[in-house]
Amino acid sequence: MEGAPTSEIARLPEDLLSASISRTTPRDAYRVAVVSRAFHTAADTDAVWASFVPHDLPPLADGELPPAPLSKKDLFLLLSAGPLLLSDRLMSMWLDRESGSKCYMLSARALYIVWGDTPQYWRWIPLTDSRFAEGAELKDVCWLEIRGRINTKMLSPNSNYAAYMVFKIADDFYGLDRPLQEASVSLGGRESRRKVCVQSYDNEDEGGTGQVPANYLPISPLMQRTTRRRNSRLVPDEENVTVPQRRADGWMELEMGEFFNEEGEDGEACISLTETIGGKWKRGLIVQGIEIRLKKSG
Repeated sequence: MEGAPTSEIARLPEDLLSASISRTTPRDAYRVAVVSRAFHTAADTDAVWASFVPHDLPPLADGELPPAPLSKKDLFLLLSAGPLLLSDRLMSMWLDRESGSKCYMLSARALYIVWGDTPQYWRWIPLTDSRFAEGAELKDVCWLEIRGRINTKMLSPNSNYAAYMVFKIADDFYGLDRPLQEASVSLGGRESRRKVCVQSYDNEDEGGTGQVPANYLPISPLMQRTTRRRNSRLVPDEENVTVPQRRADGWMELEMGEFFNEEGEDGEACISLTETIGGKWKRGLIVQGIEIRLKKSG
C-alpha cells in the first residue's frame, strides 16, 4: 500500500512534474526531490532551475563565474552560496536560497558619506574579511550622515526587503552610543524611520575580541583592555531602539528598516543613517556597506 502512491506518481510525464515544480520555490524543489525517484529526476532538470535563476541578473565581475558552462541548478547553487561582485566591484549580489529573490550589498565606496573623502574625518582602509577591497573608518566627526540607494528594478518584484548597515567598531571608539542615531528607509511616498544605536555593549564579546580584523587592533594589548573597560557600560534600555546583532562572518549588522517592492515598481529605495543634531564628536565606526536582502518572517 505504501508503494502505491509512488507508482502513480512515477507514471506522470517528467515534463509535467518539472512544469509543476518550476511554479514553486527553490525550497519546495529541494523538498519534493526526496518524495520519489520520479520527483528527484524532475526536480533536477534545467527546466525547473531555469525558473529560479532571474533572467535579468546584473553583469558580474570577471572571474566570479567559472569559464565552463553550468547547469541551471549549479548556477543557482553558486549564486545562492554567497555574494558575488558586480562588474564595478562596488556592489555584490546573491540569491536567497529559499525563494530565489535577488539580494545586494552596497560597498562603502558606493555610499554617500558626508566628508567621506576628507582625511581629517574619514579614512579608507583595506578589508581582509570582505568581498570589497576597502571600507570607510570614521576618524572624527560631529555630523554623521551615510546614505545609499538602489534602483528597484534590480530587486525581485513583490518581495519584502530589509536594509542593514554592516560594520565593525574600532577599539578607540567614542561617541557612538549617544546621541542615538536615526535610520530611515524610503521608497516612493513610503518612508519608515527608527531610533538606532550602533554601539550596543551588551552585544559585544567580553573583552572586545573579534570586533575588528587583526590589522585594526591597537599595538598594545594593555591599551585595548583599558579602552574596553572604560567604555564597558550598557546603553540604557529604551523602547523602540534598534541595536546591532553579530553576524556569522564576524561583522555587526543593524537593521535600518524595510520596504515592499511591488510588481512594476520603478524608482529608488533610499536608505540612511544619520546623527546630525547632537553635536557630539564620534570615532571608530568601520563601514563595510549596506546590505539589502529579503526580510524573513518571524
